[in-house]
Order: sequence, then structure tokens, then C-alpha cells
Amino acid sequence: MARLYEQYTNEILPKLADELGRKNPQSLPKLEKIVVSMGVGSAIGDRKILEEAVGHLTRITGQKPQITRARRSIANFKLREGMEIGCRVTLRRAGMYEFLDRLIAIVLPRVRDFRGLKPNAFDGSGNYNLGLSEQLVFPEVDADSVKHQQGLNITIVTSARTDAEARKLLEHFGMPFQKTEDTGKGAA
Repeated sequence: MARLYEQYTNEILPKLADELGRKNPQSLPKLEKIVVSMGVGSAIGDRKILEEAVGHLTRITGQKPQITRARRSIANFKLREGMEIGCRVTLRRAGMYEFLDRLIAIVLPRVRDFRGLKPNAFDGSGNYNLGLSEQLVFPEVDADSVKHQQGLNITIVTSARTDAEARKLLEHFGMPFQKTEDTGKGAA
């Protein structure tokens, strides 16, 4: 069983129940899935770039990625409907907790000039998005094998009703959010 999942059931759930004032554990926010995706726009001209991104995403997540295709044609980008332009992986259950544990403990501290995650990157429904500018921050990716640096997007989907609940959940998991300082200025 994943270390983070045990921490969630034994420590985080009781704390969330106290903070949110709910007794029913089913009503408390939990992680539902984590989606890791890479948009590879340069794959239009060179298929090897997409294959490299698929290989790196496989090593990072431990799962074979799904190839994403363009939904519509865009002439300015020389993009036709159905062209392969990226890849994504949806993690659930134990794999999701293992990935989040590695993200918090290993990957984020390796990001250059890291000062914490932006606390306002929630989507209004309790889901958090973060982007990394290169895949080299993951220790699974061999720096010598990287021919094309590629950014990736990570979406953490929770069952929280509000962004505040989701933020509390992620803070309990150890997500390093930036400290927001209240300047005392009123709304204009």
C-alpha cells in the first residue's frame, strides 16, 4: 500500500473532519485521479519527437501513455484533424498516490528556482493544475537520452466541493504552496 494513502486514511482524514466540521468520512475531499500530459506540437513535423515524449512519460508514470490527437484543423499551425500532437496518462489508486509522493518529495525540490506552487492555480471545482517546463526534473528520465526538452502538465483531480477544501487536502499531503501575504489593502 502506498505510504501517502496510509497517511491519508490514518492522519489526514481525521484532521479534515475536524477542520471542515463533518462526521461522515465519505463527504470529505479525496484524490480521484492525476492526469499527466505532454503536448508535443513539434511532432507534426517529426514523429520521433512524439515517440521520445511517450517513452519519457512511460518512465515517469510507470504506465503506457495514450496518444492524443487534434480535434480540429488549424491552417496557421499546419495542423489537420486527427494528427497526433501529444500524450497523456491517467493515474488512479495506488499509482496516483505513489506519483504524488514522488512529485512532492523528489521532483518539486529539484525544480530550479522553486519558491513554492501558486495557490491560485485551482479551477473553481477543486482541481489543481501545475506545469513543469522540462521532464529532466524527474529522476527516472536519463538526461543523456533527452534530445528534445519537453514540458508537461499535471492535473490533480479531487472530490472537493470548493477550491479551499482542495487546498486544505493538498496542504495536508505536503504540497509546498507559496505563502500568501495579506497586504491589508482593500478592494478598489
